[in-house]
Amino acid sequence: MPINAEYRGPGDLPQVIPVFPLPGALLLPRGQMPLNIFEPRYLAMVDDALRDGHRLIGMIQPDTSHSHDESRPALFRVGCVGRITQLAEAGDGRYILELTGIARFKVIEEMTVLTAYRQCKVDYFPYIDDFIARKGEEAVDREALLTVLTDFLTANNLKVDWEGVESAPNEALVNALAMMSPYGPAEKQALLEAPDLKTRAEVLVALTEIELAKTGTSDDTPLQ
Repeated sequence: MPINAEYRGPGDLPQVIPVFPLPGALLLPRGQMPLNIFEPRYLAMVDDALRDGHRLIGMIQPDTSHSHDESRPALFRVGCVGRITQLAEAGDGRYILELTGIARFKVIEEMTVLTAYRQCKVDYFPYIDDFIARKGEEAVDREALLTVLTDFLTANNLKVDWEGVESAPNEALVNALAMMSPYGPAEKQALLEAPDLKTRAEVLVALTEIELAKTGTSDDTPLQ
């Protein structure tokens, strides 16, 4: 999805951003994530992001395995910042919005703030390649990805727009499938933290093959 702002590198993004901890949520660069915002603190976060003009929200998963306070769980160290590219008022106090992913970040520290929502100082430089669209997509094993996707759809009696799949560039295909995948927070975090697109595709294939093996529907011939 085209956006009005151009982000050419880490210097184009603020170092301190609001973060939205959401388990199982995976946002990736240039991917689109719909969100239904209804909690007062996150409604305020959206208002502030719009008021400040940056329109940015950092999506990050809570790390429940290392949390001692359920009301304020620890956070994973890696998330992805997105820009609000669509917003609608639901009429009942909710916002329906869409985030478009820009770049991943590492959390340097969580800030002490007066806002009800959390804010973190972050570093985008470890993921500087995220600013280059379609970086490394030629290394993706598209055939392996489509094979395991076909097996998964068949096993779960699901259908897909194959015309759209076949026309999608490798980056869009890998990231969309990763974001839509039905896996848990740990698996989603592994997909997020994959160092490059090729590795993310390999992780996605491996996770799907494991899932298919559990149901006894995987192909006898392993993907190469």
